Amino acid sequence: MKVLVLNSGSSSVKFQLFEFDDGNTVLAKGIADRIGLPDAEIVCTCERQAKGRCPAKDRREADIPDHQAAIDSICKTLLSAECGAIQDLTELAGIGHRVVHGGERFTGSVIIDDAVIEGIEECVPLAPLHNPPALLGIRACAKIFENIPQVAVFDTAFHHTIPQKAYRYGIPKELYTKHRVRKYGFHGTSHYYVANEAARILGKPIQDLKIITCHLGNGCSITAVQGGKSIETSMGLTPLAGTMMGTRSGDIDPFIPFFMVKEVGMTVDEAEKTLNKESGLKGICGHNDVRDVIEGMEKGDKDCGLASRCSRIASQAISATMPWSWAVWTLSCLRPASASGLPLSGPKYSNTPDSSA
Repeated sequence: MKVLVLNSGSSSVKFQLFEFDDGNTVLAKGIADRIGLPDAEIVCTCERQAKGRCPAKDRREADIPDHQAAIDSICKTLLSAECGAIQDLTELAGIGHRVVHGGERFTGSVIIDDAVIEGIEECVPLAPLHNPPALLGIRACAKIFENIPQVAVFDTAFHHTIPQKAYRYGIPKELYTKHRVRKYGFHGTSHYYVANEAARILGKPIQDLKIITCHLGNGCSITAVQGGKSIETSMGLTPLAGTMMGTRSGDIDPFIPFFMVKEVGMTVDEAEKTLNKESGLKGICGHNDVRDVIEGMEKGDKDCGLASRCSRIASQAISATMPWSWAVWTLSCLRPASASGLPLSGPKYSNTPDSSA
């Protein structure tokens, strides 16, 4: 059984092709990047190369004006004679889509139909940067793969076990009951995977463990996992909350947006754009890519040095342990700490689980 998994962003579509007949095998993976730009490209790494070197191993330019063209290009690459990952689109048993926000309506993965699409659309105000591209990918696939089922997997679903005392904000009740303003949490698929991998490496049942998981990338979040269930997380109503990120501010004084509008003279849209796309590491030093921050720091750039110390990852990890009577210093990262490039203050962390934790 072959399944194509897509992660549709505003200017890219990442993909992986899995085969599940003999275990869990990745046949191919890659990205259709810079959608709508003149330098759009397809990058693919095919795992099975019995027919020789995969033609998509190298980056190659492609005409990708929109998401449907991106998915078309992905299919052509996988179907190409040189690649041969699939011979015909009918080999696909299903299409999986990563969807960032499912609100309170979606607490697990669902087969996509018109009602599900409507539900995802309803959550667009809660994830304006993420849900619209996912919908573009879903609609494009509906045209290309007419008779192949599509499944939505939600970032927020893993966090539906967070108790009300953790997800409710100190704001008027009506904002929750009428408008569902509450903490939702994100990167759920990542935290679920990392928590279970940590349990496997430790050789202990996840039901017996209390684990802190970190998703570290351009977007970052910290989660407390108890007995395999999320009980607290750093992100909130939207992916803007929590630790400082590549272009997102993370937690700040709630009055700052009002100050930006009333005193600085920004519009609400300008303030939103500033906090989502021009803040975080980028706001402090001008770079949102950690590699550029490290390079600047090594060259003596003081702003880059400051940015590397402002991530507040350690404090967020400590905050995540508050539901417990003790702290667990098992920090399981998706990538090595050296790759994230963000030094952690406080106790010495390792991305290798400590068997004593």
